Amino acid sequence: MWPERSVIGWDVGGAHLKACLLVGGRVRDVAQWPCALWQGIEQLDVALARARARWPDMARAAHAVTMTGEMADVFEHRAQGVQRIAERMALQPGIALALYAGERGWCAADAAGDHWADIASANWLATARLGARRVGDGVLVDIGSTTTDLIALRRERVAASGRTDAARLASGELVYQGVVRTPLCALTRRLGFRGQRCNVMNEFFASTADVYRLTGELDAAHDLHPAADGGAKDADGTRRRLARMIGMDAADASEQEWLDAARAWRGHQTAEIGEQLERVANQAAVPSQAPLISAGCGSFLVQELAERAGRPCLSFACDVAPLEPGAAAHVARWAQVCAPSVAVAVLFDDERR
Repeated sequence: MWPERSVIGWDVGGAHLKACLLVGGRVRDVAQWPCALWQGIEQLDVALARARARWPDMARAAHAVTMTGEMADVFEHRAQGVQRIAERMALQPGIALALYAGERGWCAADAAGDHWADIASANWLATARLGARRVGDGVLVDIGSTTTDLIALRRERVAASGRTDAARLASGELVYQGVVRTPLCALTRRLGFRGQRCNVMNEFFASTADVYRLTGELDAAHDLHPAADGGAKDADGTRRRLARMIGMDAADASEQEWLDAARAWRGHQTAEIGEQLERVANQAAVPSQAPLISAGCGSFLVQELAERAGRPCLSFACDVAPLEPGAAAHVARWAQVCAPSVAVAVLFDDERR
C-alpha cells in the first residue's frame, strides 16, 4: 500500500500513454503503453486498464495529467480532443484529476473546456520547467517516437519563444521528427547511395524505426507500432522497406550497403535536429557551455548533437528526475523516455506541498 503522498503523472499522447508513480517525492516506477488514439478514444481505456493492472492501488494516489493526444485526427478540433481526453480520464474509478495548464497552473477535469488552449500540448513545458529548476541554463532536447522538443532554459526559467504547437513549429522549438514513427520520405528528398544522389520515393514505405533498428540503436521496448508494410521487424524486413524508398529490393545490395543507407538517413535526421537546435540556442542566447539535457526514446542521438555543438550532455533521468535511492535500472531508463509524465508528477507534488 502506498503512503498518502503519492502522485501518478500521466502524459496522454496520440500514440502512447506514459505514466510515472511518485511516492514521497521520489520516482518509484515509470511505464508506457501503446495508445493509438487515431483509432478511437477507446484506445485510452485499453491503456488505462493496463495501468490499473500494474498499479492496483492507483486510486489512492493524486493524479496529474498532461497531454498531446488532442491532436489525433479522431477529434474534430483540439478543444474537443482536450475535453474528451479529460472526460475519459475522469471516468476512472476513484481518480481526482489535476490537468496541467502551463502558466495558468492546474485545473479540474470539468474545467478542461474553459482552459483547453492552456492544457493542449503542454507536456514539453512541464519537462522544461523541471529541467530549468534543476539546471539553470541549457537546452532540453527531448527526442521521442514522433517529435523532437528543443527548449531553451535561461536562469532557471523556460525561455521558449512559442507556447502553441503552431508557434513552436515556426520557431524551431518543435521539430516534427522522431526515431520511430516518422516516414523516411520526410527526412530528405535525396539520399546518397553507391556514390549517387538518389531521389527518394514520397511514399510511406519505411519509417525511422527501420533506420535505428538496423543501426542497433532503437530499444525494442520503444518499437511498439506496426512497420509501414505491416511486415516483420527483423533485419530482412527492415532492409526490404529501406530498399523500397529508393526503388530497389533488398537483394539488389549487400547488408553492409543497406546499413550504410540507414546511417545516411540517420545523418539527415541529426543534421536537421542539429540545425534547429543551434537556431533555438541562438534565439535565447543560451551560454555556449550550457548543457543539453537529453530525454526521450531518441536520447541516443543527443550525445552526438552535444559534441557537435561543443556542449556537455546531461540526462533527464540521472540529472533532473528525483529517482528513489537504489532505483532499478529500468526505472531510470523509462524515466528518461517518459520525461513529461515524471515532470508533471514532480511539479504537482512540489506545488501541493
